[in-house]
Amino acid sequence: MTADLPARLLRLLSLLQGRREWSGGELADRLGVSGRTVRRDVDRLRELGYPVEGTTGTAGGYRLASGRNLPPLLLDDDEAVAIAVGLRTAAGAGVAGIDETAVRALAKLEQVLPARLRGRVTAVGQALVGVRQPGGGPEADPRALAVLAAACRDRELVTFDYRGRSGAAGSRRVEPYGLVVASGLWYLIAYDLRRDGWRTFRLDRLDAATPVRLRFTPRPLPAPNAAAYLSQVLAEAPYRYTARAEVPASVQTVRERVPTLLPGKIEPLGADRCAVTLGSDSLDRIVRDLLALDTDVTLEADAEVLDHLRTVAHRLQAMTGDPSGEGPVCPGSRTV
Repeated sequence: MTADLPARLLRLLSLLQGRREWSGGELADRLGVSGRTVRRDVDRLRELGYPVEGTTGTAGGYRLASGRNLPPLLLDDDEAVAIAVGLRTAAGAGVAGIDETAVRALAKLEQVLPARLRGRVTAVGQALVGVRQPGGGPEADPRALAVLAAACRDRELVTFDYRGRSGAAGSRRVEPYGLVVASGLWYLIAYDLRRDGWRTFRLDRLDAATPVRLRFTPRPLPAPNAAAYLSQVLAEAPYRYTARAEVPASVQTVRERVPTLLPGKIEPLGADRCAVTLGSDSLDRIVRDLLALDTDVTLEADAEVLDHLRTVAHRLQAMTGDPSGEGPVCPGSRTV
């Protein structure tokens, strides 16, 4: 046994944990050893209890399979910091049942974090406070999230059942590209093979996500990245209810008050004035955004939006004991 064997085995294990499958030649190149040495090292990992699967032939490769026990994970400094910060902010991520689980996992991770990393975790976590997406919306299934994240990483086809905005359900077969969080909701960006085009899918409307075990070559995304593509789609999406508010505040102030607004929905009208376009399938969502602006506005909106605002105002007045029974009319409001 050579002196560098333990370090090489750790490196091999780290590579196997970082990608779904490696060819023997790729592993040999990464480790700087021969193919025979790779095979011997794989056998040693198996003897230690790691479930490394392999196939023979010219296209043969190795993968770390699911075992009965969770093997120790090998993380570099940046990965450890990223996971710790992610766990600290998981409560606002819109994933069902993740809060308590995240706390337990964070406690275990921070117990073994080197002292040099704890300061970095704290600093990054503090910087993220206040920029998390607000919760309260539908939550994503953590199992579906895990399946789709792995499929995006491994460029593997996936199928699932999906309910559209109308409620109609259907089966989808897609090439997953990436996962993005926006306005407290998780979205999958993928190429829909049956509809021959790029699509976005809300994870809370998605069921029975299943990898097909077939690889694909990624197509060029019609945007710089997944987040930019989602912003573009959401900005252009038709909504059941719409409103436009002229706000006596700067664009930066509006962004701070309503962080879920997409960039294209805020139009500067001057140094301290801007126009905000709101759209949603929920009347209550538009009301929440208008209240979050925290100022008088000049409002143009659908008749249903104005009626709902008057209803909400009436209820609020009733809660304060106002006997008038008439809600205030929004300044400058008119139906468009």
